[in-house]
Amino acid sequence: MAEEMKVACPECASGPVAALNLDRRGFIRVVGQQVAAAGAVGFLTRSKAGAAEAKTPAARPAEELVKELHAGLTAEQKAAVVLPFNHGAADGKGMPTRLGMYNAPILARRIGQHYTPAQQELVGRILRATCSDDEGYRRITRNHTFDGSGSLQGCGALLFGAPADGQDWSWVFSGHHLTVRCDGNPKDCVGFGGPMYYGHSPNGYSDKNVFFFQTQSVLRVFDALDERQRKLALVSGTPGEQAPSVRFRAKGQPRPGLGAAELSKDQKELVEKVMRDLLSPYRKDDADEVMEVLKETGGLEKIHLAFYKNSEDNDKQPWHFWRLEGPGFIWNFRVLPHVHTYVNISSKV
Repeated sequence: MAEEMKVACPECASGPVAALNLDRRGFIRVVGQQVAAAGAVGFLTRSKAGAAEAKTPAARPAEELVKELHAGLTAEQKAAVVLPFNHGAADGKGMPTRLGMYNAPILARRIGQHYTPAQQELVGRILRATCSDDEGYRRITRNHTFDGSGSLQGCGALLFGAPADGQDWSWVFSGHHLTVRCDGNPKDCVGFGGPMYYGHSPNGYSDKNVFFFQTQSVLRVFDALDERQRKLALVSGTPGEQAPSVRFRAKGQPRPGLGAAELSKDQKELVEKVMRDLLSPYRKDDADEVMEVLKETGGLEKIHLAFYKNSEDNDKQPWHFWRLEGPGFIWNFRVLPHVHTYVNISSKV
């Protein structure tokens, strides 16, 4: 039986914390992050109660900052926050820990417990360097609150392998509604260095949700569809949030929704705008790699756009999930009751 990884979200639980099970073998190395940072670096290193932002004189690549962080760790710190590259994969089988999608610090190892204040600041700079700009950083950190994590210190940041040229390694940052990576390998045909997860507690149709702009972008596409296209795009039920929903389909297996190949030029331009909005919070290197994977797996013409309406829901919103899916591309966005987004992008399918 495949080993499972649990992603828990307190807002989803009616009683004890609910868990979303993700098959550990279900993910091939995937998903990513894009549109590069070039100005001054801003980052939050305190909770809202004692908020304090600091800025570095100039931006540096995330990979360089990870190496700096690793070089300053004590032996005791390395024992806690540096794990083998294939940690969690027994005898080379199963999904390594670094490729999981997490909703909390990995192994409950929080930044505030294992890093000095100066190192915490450096961790913030690394995270900022994986974002496109200050606005991208604001969205990824959910207005600098880190959502239920409450602060950068309440999140986790682990290294898998030693960050050195020519070696495999990955830096994974995780917290409530967030898993992002930096792996120093932008040409591995995998978006974001592995499966990505992001979300925000407000309703996905609310302007209080930092990712509302992405749903607005998709709404414009839906509004531009004619009656026939809408019938194809609307899907009953739910795509789910467990491993099968973000696992690539077998070759030849049909994908739900409306194929982009059936769209007009103007409609395709709206879908391209959706793609830009999805990638906008992330640095350019990661965004470029995602687009390269998309190109290698057939381009926009192979993407299907589906809108899911759960018949059991009584909500007045048009749908509770929207999804972009292609041969090596899955962007699974849950709108209700709040945003959960699972991303899987790889040309290794």
